[in-house]
This record gives sequence, structure tokens and C-alpha cells, in this order.
Amino acid sequence: MTFIRLIHFLAIFWMIAGIGNTIIPIYGAWAQDNLKLRALTLSTCNKNYSYWLLPGVIASGITGYLYAGVDGINVITSGWLIATGLIWIIQIFILFPLFGIGLRRVHYLALQAEKKGTTTVELDDALADNAPLVFGTLIIISTLLITIIPIFKPF
Repeated sequence: MTFIRLIHFLAIFWMIAGIGNTIIPIYGAWAQDNLKLRALTLSTCNKNYSYWLLPGVIASGITGYLYAGVDGINVITSGWLIATGLIWIIQIFILFPLFGIGLRRVHYLALQAEKKGTTTVELDDALADNAPLVFGTLIIISTLLITIIPIFKPF
């Protein structure tokens, strides 16, 4: 059981590292006026989304349920585990895809604007959309809930 716990904690650290190097820099990219730096930051965030954030979230969810099963926790009757699982499913199927779509859109438009040397109307519209900021913030809040619920087990 300690091996499963170790694997689960490593998966959690992988997920938190993905949040730290994907979502947090997006706030800086939005505030940045330098096109070259904005394009570089969004390129890094786009790469980290695929390499760190998504695999970390998937691994932490799967190893969490594996850890609960090995620990003997009833998946059906424990309300806190059901709530955590539902939040994880919302993250996987709603928040992360919408975050990724918005990030990819802004990333490609920033690269096009950098190539032209000036900002474009499409980039300004995408930056005014704020989709990666909104869904990134929701991902951070839902991750906090997924962390707090198993600690306090309110139901």
C-alpha cells in the first residue's frame, strides 16, 4: 500500500507542477505587451499543457482511485470520494478541453502576430475572450476542492 501511496503522491506533484508551469504563466502572458515575449510564454504554456498538466491530472485521478481501492474505501458509499470523482470528471471532460482550446487559439494567433511584427485584430479578440484565464482559474479552484475534500471528509 505504501508503494501505491508513493505513486499517487508523485502523480499529485506532477499535476501541481503542470498547473504551476501552464496556468500561472498565462496570467503573465495576458498582461504582457511585448509580442515576442507573449508568443514565447504561450508556446511554453501550450507545450507544458500537453506534457505536464494533462498527464498529471489523469495520473492523479487514476492513482487516487487505485489508492482508495487498495485502502479499502468503499467507492459507492463514501460521499467525499464521489464528490472528488465528480469534480475530477468535470475537470477532465469540461475544464481542460475548453482551457486547451482557448490556449491553442491564443497561442497560434500570437505566433501569427509575432511573424507580422504587429498585433492583429484576431489576437485582440482572442485576448479579450479570456477563456484560458477563466478556465485556468476554475481548474485551480477545482483542484483546491479536490485537495480539501479528502482531507476533511465533510460527507
